[in-house]
Amino acid sequence: MAVLTVGPFNRVEGDLEVHLEVESGRVVAARVNSTLYRGFEQILLGKAPIDALVITPRICGICSVSQSTAAAYALADAMSLAMPPNGELATNLILANENVADHFTHFYLFFMPDFAREGYARKPWYEKVAQRFRAISGSATAEAVPARAEFLHLMGTLAGKWPHTLALQPGGTSRAVEPAERLRLLAVLQSFRKFLEQRLYGDTLESIIAIDSPDALRAWMAAREPFSSDFRTFLEIADDVRLEHLGRASDRFMSYGVYPVRGRRLFARGVWDGELKALDPASITEDLSHSWMKGQDAPTHPSQGVTIPDESKTEAYSWCKAPRLAGQVVEVGALARQVVDGHPLIRGLVAADGGNVRNRVVARLLEIARIVTAMDSWLKMLMPGEPFCSFGAMPAEARGVGLTESARGSLGHWIHVKHGQIVGYQIVSPTTWNFSPRDRNGVPGALEQGLQGTPVGEGERDPVLVQHLVRSFDPCMVCTVH
Repeated sequence: MAVLTVGPFNRVEGDLEVHLEVESGRVVAARVNSTLYRGFEQILLGKAPIDALVITPRICGICSVSQSTAAAYALADAMSLAMPPNGELATNLILANENVADHFTHFYLFFMPDFAREGYARKPWYEKVAQRFRAISGSATAEAVPARAEFLHLMGTLAGKWPHTLALQPGGTSRAVEPAERLRLLAVLQSFRKFLEQRLYGDTLESIIAIDSPDALRAWMAAREPFSSDFRTFLEIADDVRLEHLGRASDRFMSYGVYPVRGRRLFARGVWDGELKALDPASITEDLSHSWMKGQDAPTHPSQGVTIPDESKTEAYSWCKAPRLAGQVVEVGALARQVVDGHPLIRGLVAADGGNVRNRVVARLLEIARIVTAMDSWLKMLMPGEPFCSFGAMPAEARGVGLTESARGSLGHWIHVKHGQIVGYQIVSPTTWNFSPRDRNGVPGALEQGLQGTPVGEGERDPVLVQHLVRSFDPCMVCTVH
């Protein structure tokens, strides 16, 4: 049996190593190591509660709004504060802007360039794919980067700046939108929609959303030439490389739900393991048995958790903790959101092949279409002149929880305030769920499970299929080891 270490990974936010045990050309076991401890949860101790809005976004530069949103929700919960309708809509728009931009960036700049590797040079699709998606020099980069930059003008208007905006507050947003600004925002969104429909999908957003089964997806493919759109190109490659057979994990999916409007979320909250079940946040625990952490002898709910590093712990191999839901591994992300929400295409794909590399990318691209159409309606629902933020006082002693969904999956903040200061702050990020180490029962996390059985070619030191699999989760390691 050979042992192979893959890492550091390029085009991944943060530091990551994957240790593979390979036998007969396949991975038989994997250990995923988040290599850099950062300590944000300790930085927050002793601070004024409102300081969480300044500190937590700096965990990450590409998903800072998600951290801001979770912190704002946790503070609002501790203050028993509700947002006015405009504040709710504006918060959704700001979070959606970042999440869609992350999905868009992942597809064009992180995931697809791997198919321009020389290892695929003999594939019939290689030349066209390399011309389109080769890192930096491909035509997709020249088109996608300006489209993304223009789309993020929404963030500039709604939140002032990105990353690390301070516009998101417990009671809503600090930036009201005027009627003329709303028209400009709609124009920006329309321009981005045009790029999506002409280049990414080669079809209307509504048509993509309406694909309701694997058979319907096949029919959509058959009606179009292989390189007629970037989505169609991906599906062609996925079939040839058989990405539907790569990266299957626990097939248990979780979503906290996201984008609330008038008491209902755009994407539902729940757990899916072949049937939809209610999510009980009280059943979330973190296990430190294989983490370089101390202070908890048993799996503990985040509201009671601590983060105390212990780099001398011999049985540990990662700075990442091992979150579990009712003691079980769950996968989070766009695939989880769409299967929990009940989109028929994603339910059908998961029923056929489970969670895998192809299905994660399809769910991410479907989600772009669903969110952008929702953003249009949210902009039109804004009521200029009405309040965007409500205000309240933080009790001297309080607890709060903020649960939201970032691009990469379920994100939770738990705050404990005593004598007007933060005495406990715990964060469980999406990549912590997906890239967790083993728990005390020896059960691997989602990525570790997904890597088992992955083919590794003779003499391959940087296995391309491992790269596809890791990147299908779109990991953010700096959030993982916050």
